[in-house]
Amino acid sequence: MQLHPIVDSPQLFIGHDAHNGWLYVDWKGEHNQDSSQNCCMQMLNSLRDWPCHKILNDNSSISHTTMQLSEWGAWWIGEMRRAGLQYIAWVLPRSLMARQQVEVAVAAIEVPRVTTFDDIASAYVWLQQQQPVAQPSPLDR
Repeated sequence: MQLHPIVDSPQLFIGHDAHNGWLYVDWKGEHNQDSSQNCCMQMLNSLRDWPCHKILNDNSSISHTTMQLSEWGAWWIGEMRRAGLQYIAWVLPRSLMARQQVEVAVAAIEVPRVTTFDDIASAYVWLQQQQPVAQPSPLDR
């Protein structure tokens, strides 16, 4: 992947993959509710600045998370959809505890389409195969 770095911090890397037309998001280390929300806002801002329909969301480097489902999370997912997100290929954490937290959160998301993977290669191939769905114009609503 050839990535244009957007965010590069100890907890999060976000890069734009122009060839594939998606964002690559690499979460690192430990995350709690506050750090997760902070990183999610950086994802939303990146998606707004670098519009695309797909995200490869890599959680394989997360060692611990206490992320919980919340009203804020539902709001965030809605904002990501409004910014054009249609597909998330979500690579699960290696840590069993962190994996369980992520799986609970992912199960609650209906749109955009989220599919989980154990490795980046499988997520990459799946995401390449997903075709953007035409969205109705605001004038059509």
